[in-house]
Formats: sequence, structure tokens, C-alpha cells
Amino acid sequence: MIPPIVRRGLLLAPLMWLAGCDTVVLNPSGDIAAQQAHLVVVSTLLMLLIIVPVMFLICLFAWRYRKSNTAAEYKPDWDHSTKLELLIWGAPLLIIIVLGLITWIYTHLLDPYRPLSRLDENRPIAAGVKPLEVQVVSMDWKWMFIYPEQGIATVNELVTPIDVPVRFHMTSTSVMNAFYIPALAGMVYTMPSMETQLNAVMNKVGVYDGFSANYSGAGFSDMKFKYHGVSQADFDAWVAKTKASAGTLNRAEFLALDKPTIKHPIMHFGTVEKGMYDLILNRCVAEGSVCINTQMHQDATRIKAAAAAKKLPEDVCEPTTTVAATAQPTRKE
Repeated sequence: MIPPIVRRGLLLAPLMWLAGCDTVVLNPSGDIAAQQAHLVVVSTLLMLLIIVPVMFLICLFAWRYRKSNTAAEYKPDWDHSTKLELLIWGAPLLIIIVLGLITWIYTHLLDPYRPLSRLDENRPIAAGVKPLEVQVVSMDWKWMFIYPEQGIATVNELVTPIDVPVRFHMTSTSVMNAFYIPALAGMVYTMPSMETQLNAVMNKVGVYDGFSANYSGAGFSDMKFKYHGVSQADFDAWVAKTKASAGTLNRAEFLALDKPTIKHPIMHFGTVEKGMYDLILNRCVAEGSVCINTQMHQDATRIKAAAAAKKLPEDVCEPTTTVAATAQPTRKE
């Protein structure tokens, strides 16, 4: 017979498998993700200020007022205590106020559209430093990364230099997805005909996992990519090597890639047709199709002309950007 205490221990044995888990969310390598991890830890500790005492008091009351304890004071007519009411309501209220304040501060500080002000807690970003631009396109079921300044593109592989701010411009070709690299920053959604942004920085050399965190169909489970954080010298060498490849990302190549595939291999393109990302965003990659931003401009002009002909007030808002729509409001830094 197995002793009762051993049987209880065996029930906890599966928890030993968790000892080998990589807690990347709480131990990330990018500054934005590190600040988010700090927020999670602080919030958890604040909530434990209530949870731990409550769990302790449950055990204490169950033991103190057990049936066999005849020495416990019995007050059948007790129904109110001002001191207990102040404690029960006052402590959670104070914690909620502190949590609300912290949430408000970090909501603005970690806004994914907000340009970075530091590389990490000890290194501010010098004035005039320009972030690396990366255009991200989620497809069925793969990821495309376009480097407009370098004139290259990749599929299912992302490479950026460490300690360099990166600004991601993201969209989707079909359904909504979620761009997520746990070691770098929190997830941001990608949506067709809309653009979202993410500003982040990687601080350690390494290879990290990236994936879609929003279910998007049959190939969702394999919609993954590798993110390489490298030194500036290695990044320059990688760009030069990619430029030397024979592939060209043009309209025809993109339309072929846009067909649904599962476990798509890594691809590199040494050149990219000019304005490819804007064509994808405005859903006019196919020859002869009308771009959404052009259609919006034509509609606004037509409605304005109709209003003028009827001598109606002009309350038509005309597009001022070259993109179809954006998911973010105009911001003043």
C-alpha cells in the first residue's frame, strides 16, 4: 500500500514538467516586452495583497470555528461590524485605484504607435536616430516582411539589428491576424485594408519565435516564423546576401504567394517592386484593379460636386493620405 502522503505527492508530480518551461513572457529580450512583463508582475503582486490574506483567513476561520472547538465564541445575533466593513471594502478599493493609475500610465507609455524614447532602462535614444522600417503582411498562412529602405523582402523570416529601434507597419491580405513575438513586444492585430503599427527594440542577439496569435483558418497552427536579432554588422551582411539573390517581388510573384499554403518555406527577394506595400494595403496588386485610396478620393470628389450642384453644405471629408484606412487616430506627440 502506498502511504496517503506519497499518493498526494504523486498527484503533484506532473507539475515537475513545468520546471523546463521557457517563461519568455516574463523574461523577454526586448525593452518593450520587459516593461510589459514588469507590469504583469506588479499587477499580480498587488492582487495577491488581497488574495493571500483571504485564502489564509478562509483556512483560519474553518479551523477556529470547527464543530469540535467548543471554546469558540458563539454570537448568533451578530450581523454588522464597521471595522470589518472598512477593511473588506477599503483595501480592495485602494488596490483598484493603484491598479487603475498604473494601467493608465503604462497604456500611454507602451502605446505600440508611440515612437521609442529609449533602448533600455539605462540607454535613451539619441536625437535624430531613425528607426528601421519593416512592412509586415499577414497572409494565408505565412508572413511577408518588406524592408523598403533596403529594397528586399522575405517570407517567414525576420531579421533586425539589436539596439536599433524598429517601426513595423502591418496589414493583412485576407482575414484578421495577430503579429506576436513574445520576446520583443506584445501582439498587435493586422487587418485587411488597414494599417497598424508597432515600435519595438531587441536588446539581445538570438533567435526567437514569432507567430500568429489569432485563429485564421486551417493553416493557423503552422503560421510561424523565426525572428533573428543580430549585430549591425551581421544585419548588413545579411542584407547584402539577400540583395544578391535572384528573386524579385513583383505583382505577379505576390499574387502567386497570396494563395493559401501551409508550412510555407522561407523565401528571400533581392529586389521589390516600388510601392508594393501600398498596393497590398489598398488591395490593388492585380493589374487593372482600382486602389481603395483612389476610389475613396473619387467618391469624395463626386459627392462634393453633387453637394455643390444642389447647393448643399459641404460636409464631406476628403482623404488626406495615400492609404485606404488606418487603425490609429491622428496623434500629437
